[in-house]
Formats: sequence, C-alpha cells, structure tokens
Amino acid sequence: MDTAITPELPESLEWLNLDAPLRLASLRGRACAIGFVNTGSAWSLQRMHDLGQLQARHGHHMQVLAIHVPRFDHERDGHRVMRRLERHGFNFPVAHDPDWVAWQQFGIEAWPTVVLIDANGRIRQRFVGNTPLRELDAAAAHLCAEPTVMGGGEGAVEMRRHVEPMMPLRFPVGLAVNGQYLYVADSGHHRVLECDQAGRVLREFGSGGPGFIDGPPELAAFTRPQGLCLQRDWLYVADTGNHAVRRIQLRTGEVETMCGAGRPGDPLPGKVSDPRAMALRQPRAVTVAGESLLIACAGDNRVWRYDLGSGALALEAGSGALEVVDGHADEAAFAEPVAMAAVQQRAYVCDSMGSAIRTLNLRSREVSTLVGVDPWTFGRNDGARADARLQDPQAVALDPDLPVLWIADTGNDQLRMLRLGGGDLATYPLSQPLHGPGGLAVADGVVWIADTDAHAVLRLDTRSGAMHHVPVGE
Repeated sequence: MDTAITPELPESLEWLNLDAPLRLASLRGRACAIGFVNTGSAWSLQRMHDLGQLQARHGHHMQVLAIHVPRFDHERDGHRVMRRLERHGFNFPVAHDPDWVAWQQFGIEAWPTVVLIDANGRIRQRFVGNTPLRELDAAAAHLCAEPTVMGGGEGAVEMRRHVEPMMPLRFPVGLAVNGQYLYVADSGHHRVLECDQAGRVLREFGSGGPGFIDGPPELAAFTRPQGLCLQRDWLYVADTGNHAVRRIQLRTGEVETMCGAGRPGDPLPGKVSDPRAMALRQPRAVTVAGESLLIACAGDNRVWRYDLGSGALALEAGSGALEVVDGHADEAAFAEPVAMAAVQQRAYVCDSMGSAIRTLNLRSREVSTLVGVDPWTFGRNDGARADARLQDPQAVALDPDLPVLWIADTGNDQLRMLRLGGGDLATYPLSQPLHGPGGLAVADGVVWIADTDAHAVLRLDTRSGAMHHVPVGE
C-alpha cells in the first residue's frame, strides 16, 4: 500500500473545463481518484468512462479528475484535446499536462494510471492499465467508507459548461458511399444518416440519443457509432460506444445487433448464438472480405473475423499487445487498429497509436508493415516507405480506380496517398485545411472526407482538385 502524502497539483496544468485551477488541498475530507490518461488512447478513454461511473456512484464522498498527458505532437494543443473530450461528455474536471510535469511529479509510468487518494490526502493505491472496473470501484468504495478527521472540503467542483451550437452534424466519423447514396456515422448525435450525394438526408437510423436498442430506424439507438461498411442491402456499423457491431437492413431500415454486450469484454471465439452475450472491446472499423466481416477492435489491438454465413467469430490476427510487430496471426501485434479496407485476399489496417499502415494477408494471415515503425515514431515525411511518416492516422480507403490507398493523417490534418505495389507516400495538396479528419470513402474519382472536428463532410474531386463542403442536413 502506497501511503505517501499527495503532492499538490502543479500550477502549469491547463484546466480544460474549469474556470479556476483545482487544488487537492481543497478536496481534503473526500476521497479522490486521479486518472492519468491520453485522450487518443482506447484504453484511456475506457478508463475515463469508468471514472465517470465512480463519480456517479460515490457522489460527494469522492472527487474524480483526469490529467491528459500527450503522446503525439498534436496532442500538446489543449484545444484539440478538448475537442476529443467533447465527443464523450465527461462530467468531471480534466487538466492538460503538455510538458509531463504532473506525470513526473506523481511518478507515473504508463497510460492509463488511476491514483486513489484518501480523505486525509494520502496516496493509497495505483491501478495501472486495464484493471476491471469492479476492482477499481471496490477500492474507491473502501476509501469512501473510511472515517476521517478532516473537514468536508469546499463542496462540489464548479464545472465550466461548454454548449455547442445546434449543428446538423456533430463529430462525423465513418463514411460509406455507393452510386446514389452517402452514409454518415454522425457519432456525436448517436445516429447513422442516409443521404443523397448532395447532402439531403433521406433517412435517419437511430433516435438521436445514446442507447443500445434494436428495431426500426426511429426507435433504434446507437452510442458513438464510427466505422461503416456497405455490402448490397446491408450497412454494417461499428457501434463503438456500445462495444458492438450492428447492421442495418437497408430495404426496411431495421437495426439489429450481430455481436456486442453493450460493455467492454473479451470475445470468446465460436458461434454467436446470443449476440448480446458476445463482448467486444471498442470496435472501430468493419469491412467485408468475401463471406466474412472483419472487425478492428482498438480496445484489444486485434482484428476479428465474423463469418456471415455461420455467425461464428474467430480471431484473425493480433496478440493483444500495443505494438507494431509483423508476423503470423496472433504472433503479430497492432497498435490500436481504427480503420480497414479490404480487396481480394488482402486487408489494409490503419494503426492509430502506431502511426502505421499494415497489411493483412487473408489467406496466410501474415501481417506486415507498409508505413510506420513503432508507437513512439511519427512525423509527416513523404517519400519512400522506409522513411515516410504519419501521425495518429484515423481512416483509410481504397481507390477502386487506382492502385492507391488514401489515408486520413489526422495528427497532421493532411490527406495522404500511398501508392500500392511498392510506391511512395505522398501528401495530396488541398485547397483548404482539414480539422481532425476521421473518415474517408472513395468512388468515381471523388474522395469523401469526414472533417470530424469541423463537424463537416467534404467532397474532393481528384481530377480537378476542387473540394466542396457537403451540406448534410442543412
């Protein structure tokens, strides 16, 4: 048990949702949980949702707060960090530690780490990594039940409320397109939209509020849906906030769950007889390969295969370690796979934490790296694959007309092109800046871009270079 006196929070912290700095001394008389997180990390985001549950369960007996510590250069910008947090609606104080001052002061070694402090200001426990919520909650409840000679602190912490203006889209992410329709995962509004290619909304799937409900489009509910994939009359959805994969029957609009329990968990390979009993960890992308659906789970760094005929789930590749390691099947490792594209017997996987593009041979199950080195090497260099660099990419799309993989290089706010067959990585010159692009789709010489942090969808004509805003729902 760690019983050291808690150091005061450094003055260099930038509080993202408070009007005044928070002092730990003002919290004496209540237990406290401090989460050291990285808002781009799937594990950290899940831990922040866990912290939100602690705050809700233990009320005035415990104060929860989080300190974001950047991994990438673009995460040193507090405004960008806050945009990521706004997607999730966390209701507790969050500080930005761009120079790792608090990280070093508290002796933190890994994301996420939760430090539990008792009501007398002593550090009692540290939980590193993906500890089950029930263990964290039990420890928190124990601290809250302890007697204390201290006062009750200064009361509830006053949050700074940021209210977004009403917008047709809120943090759009996944895109899918066919000859007539454009589909948009309107993640912040917890719905999927069917539009014509001029942006007119034809149908909405999901009631607009977070939930986990199957049924007709107006009654169904998603929670922060992200990746989309079309196949004939089906639209497959990575329903990330529900840790589930859903599908929409486009003829009827009915939404059904294929697998996912509504909470994170470790999948058990085999036939999915009860979809709600099969847990996943933050599925971010889905893509059809032959008679199977590939599922990229950022929460366990693995790619899973769902057989569309038999309904069986199997591990396709990934050891679970957060690394960029090539090799066969579960000997290989991904670093938060967040996007995929497949053609014939090959899938291309976008590793956000690895700033890497990987390729997965679906026949041999061999994984190899096209661009990228490891989770700590990133940049924005064009050129030969060995020297090219990305930063926190979030989306990929195969061009059906050219041997090109398009990449949303999110950390650099760039659109990149990787020429397949051994070609170089290049930056596509755009007529306007991007703002955290998180989704791509390509068809008929047009690249559709989800400009996520700008709450917009853009249309790029690659033949002329012209780029236009698509007025979705306007």
